Amino acid sequence: MERLGREPDPAKAPLEQHHFPPEVQIAFFIHTLLPDRWDGASGTYLGKDWSALGTLLTVHQIDKPSLITIFLKQIDVNSQRQINSKLEKQRKAEERRTSGSQPQNLPKLPRRR
Repeated sequence: MERLGREPDPAKAPLEQHHFPPEVQIAFFIHTLLPDRWDGASGTYLGKDWSALGTLLTVHQIDKPSLITIFLKQIDVNSQRQINSKLEKQRKAEERRTSGSQPQNLPKLPRRR
């Protein structure tokens, strides 16, 4: 509060899970149970592996599986975007660090004839 120089605005605070309807909370829960998929060559996050979704919906006796799936897909898309954006920033920072350590603009040496 003192660092901001003003009172924090609760309307601008990030939402927490309890702010969402139960169906969205269930979708977040199922999302954490699904395994991640990664592209090993590029290190890109491909999102969740949805092959276990039917089993998870059955085991947890989800009442509205189609509605949960809609919310789950939206969560997965946003998560994928956020993770890949963070990874791209890290890659660019690493490139800047490594390119700064190598000499740039080396003087041209005369050619031997």
